[in-house]
Amino acid sequence: MAMPNPRSVLTSAPSPPGSCSSSTSSWSAAAEIMAPAPLSPSDGELLRSLHRLARDLSAAAETPAPFLRGALASITRRYRLLAAAFDDLVLCAAAAGGDMPRSASLCLREVLLVLQRFKVLAADCAARSRMRLLLQSDEIEEEVRELHQDLATLLDLLPVVELGLAEDVVDLLDLASRQCRRFAPSVSVQAEQALKARVLSLIQEIEREIVPERERLREILEEVGINDPATCSQEIESLEREIGDRASERWTDAMIALVGLLRYAKCVLFSATPRPSDSKPDPEVDEEGEPPAPPPDFRCPITLDIMHEPVVVASGQTYDRESISRWFDSGKSTCPKTGQVLTVLELVPNKALKNLIVKWCRENGVAVESSEASKSEPAQAVAANKAALEAARMTASFLVKKLSICFSPDAANRVVHEIRLLSKSGADSRAFVGEAGAVPLLVPLLYSEDAGLQLNAVTALLNLSILEANKKRIMHAEGAVEAVAHIMSSGATWRAKENAAAAVLSLASVHTYRRRLGRNLSVVEKLVHLVRTGPTSTKKDALAALLSLAGERENVGKLVDAGVAQAALSAISGEETAAAVLAALAKRGGAEAIVGIDGAVARLVAEMRRGTEWSRENATAALVLLCRRLGAQAVTQVMAVPGVEWAIWELMGTGTERARRKAASLGRICRRWAAASAADGERGSVCPAASSVVPPAMMAS
Repeated sequence: MAMPNPRSVLTSAPSPPGSCSSSTSSWSAAAEIMAPAPLSPSDGELLRSLHRLARDLSAAAETPAPFLRGALASITRRYRLLAAAFDDLVLCAAAAGGDMPRSASLCLREVLLVLQRFKVLAADCAARSRMRLLLQSDEIEEEVRELHQDLATLLDLLPVVELGLAEDVVDLLDLASRQCRRFAPSVSVQAEQALKARVLSLIQEIEREIVPERERLREILEEVGINDPATCSQEIESLEREIGDRASERWTDAMIALVGLLRYAKCVLFSATPRPSDSKPDPEVDEEGEPPAPPPDFRCPITLDIMHEPVVVASGQTYDRESISRWFDSGKSTCPKTGQVLTVLELVPNKALKNLIVKWCRENGVAVESSEASKSEPAQAVAANKAALEAARMTASFLVKKLSICFSPDAANRVVHEIRLLSKSGADSRAFVGEAGAVPLLVPLLYSEDAGLQLNAVTALLNLSILEANKKRIMHAEGAVEAVAHIMSSGATWRAKENAAAAVLSLASVHTYRRRLGRNLSVVEKLVHLVRTGPTSTKKDALAALLSLAGERENVGKLVDAGVAQAALSAISGEETAAAVLAALAKRGGAEAIVGIDGAVARLVAEMRRGTEWSRENATAALVLLCRRLGAQAVTQVMAVPGVEWAIWELMGTGTERARRKAASLGRICRRWAAASAADGERGSVCPAASSVVPPAMMAS
């Protein structure tokens, strides 16, 4: 029988398990490992690499899934044989001066590639979720079988006679080859298929709205290796990440359904306890109330804030998607950090950095609200998955019923923590939790003295408020608005206060509720207090809520009386939303109050020169509105600021489209004022700023 060319073994390598086009992350790692080095290693280095790889594979018997232990044990035994044979090969090569026959060297180099592929496969399996491993067991089995066949072929081709190996070593290689060739589905593989069928059957029952039996559910999860709340949480996170990464298109629907099933199981079977980082007070808060600062690499170079969705541009620099998109939308095509002109404006998600940021935030108790209450890609897919929807409905009903009979803060905290997690997983889950009656049960918990329970309750309300129907439930729940205001003033942690401010922002997105919240003096005063005293992230949410309230003209008088203008000016150098608040106030009746604040105009001009793109735009808009509303009273103050003309000129050339328009408007106002001042001077009037220098371009008509 003709034997295949050993060089064909690599080129005929199977595609990565899990199908294909989607499993690129792990396979790109394999490509890096298998890429040929610029210089071929010596035979001695080759043999040492073979020995080391075989030894590593023989010890790699650990797996997150119990159902794979049998298969891995058989692989381990084969590589122990190879490790022993390669150990003898190293000694033989050393005795022969380090060189081997060319045919043996070529063959062993192909063996090395196969071992490297085995190692990549083992590492890839170790990184997968247990459920995905089970669903893809057929593909993994086929991958392992083909690798064994490749290895057996290469071992048969190895010229053992030319190598001068001892008979016992030849026997070891022959035994390893025969074991690889007769690799066949074992009893453990058959057990995997039976377990997989039971899991898929469970999903089908949930689709038919059949509530799973507890003991049956517990038995199946124990066989998969999920037997405590921590493991269950890790499995949910792993599955969600794999769904978002499109790790297996074939099994995406089943994986989405399993996420819902695991959430239900976590609540029903394990009475899940919140993670310490989810319920503990703010860690390591400094004297000024600031949470720990994130590492510099986690901050966006444009806004200097922690990145919610890091993306890489063509220059290789990483930015937050929102800020770099705004940069490109303004007409720029350069890298903000390097100044390099970008011919391609495509944004590539930096998933590795995002995972590190999420991990850091979780470990340090830092809230990243955009991810806390955002609609993730897995959540969007749930809408089309009946099993996932039914599992979410069952979970919501179970949790709300359990919360209604909780009599201790600790028991309530566990349930509310799960409601918080469920309510951030998608619009349907938020609807199920709201329909089950969670809102009236959560409101009293905002007054809890337990910091963890208080934080979980206000965050759950925040997540629920994203859904329009739940906004109505919250605004009509007795005492809900007052309870949120209580958190903003007396919350046990800054995170709780911040999330309460974010809840006000969410509720204020509805026109009717915006008016109602703006009339509530307690809510406005608490937001102003957060702007003045809170850490950076809390100020940001409080200012955003005030900006939304300022969108109603009838609210502006109450906002001005509460000191919103002063608070926004105090934060203008550090928070870009502050300039937007001032512009909104100036537009709807607060211009006189702003100009009456000592140094207000000067600070707006300073922000127009040194702020972020958005804050420069809003500061300029605020100045234009002040000048138009108040005339000479405001224009005189603007022109009295040194360098204002050059700031306008610079913004006309480098700002966003809206900023350039506003700067041009402000320039026209200044030109008219200068012309009027000159005319008054000719008639004998004296104006302190009449001699201001105006750039030539501004003097042009």
